[in-house]
Amino acid sequence: MSLFITCPVADVQRATAFYTALGWTLDAEMSDHGVSCFAIAPEQYVMLGSREVYASVGGTEDLVGGPHTPSKVTVSFDLPSRAAVDEIVERAGAAGGRVGDTDDYPFMYQRQFDDPDGYHYSPFWMKPDADPTA
Repeated sequence: MSLFITCPVADVQRATAFYTALGWTLDAEMSDHGVSCFAIAPEQYVMLGSREVYASVGGTEDLVGGPHTPSKVTVSFDLPSRAAVDEIVERAGAAGGRVGDTDDYPFMYQRQFDDPDGYHYSPFWMKPDADPTA
């Protein structure tokens, strides 16, 4: 199964620069002036479309919201190490994102960031051999 997370953004070029700074891979074949598509894992993508493009697909005009509308979902993804979590959050902050909380549980290390359009991400690292009920 392929997964596409589609987000309306105020400025596609700004959003493209932000996600490029995270180190994610732009898929040029699925991108154009109104949409940028980033492959974040095999068969998993984040699509960043202008508000106009987003509203024109499938009758979603009422779902677009404004630039100050908070994220309605959290996109969480695992990374191979604590250092990898810190690295992507630091990249997000350097690229203009808002860095949020850090949670260091006995079983998991997790951090938070929002992109410039307010989409919320929560990268995490599951600690090996940890008791998940701790």
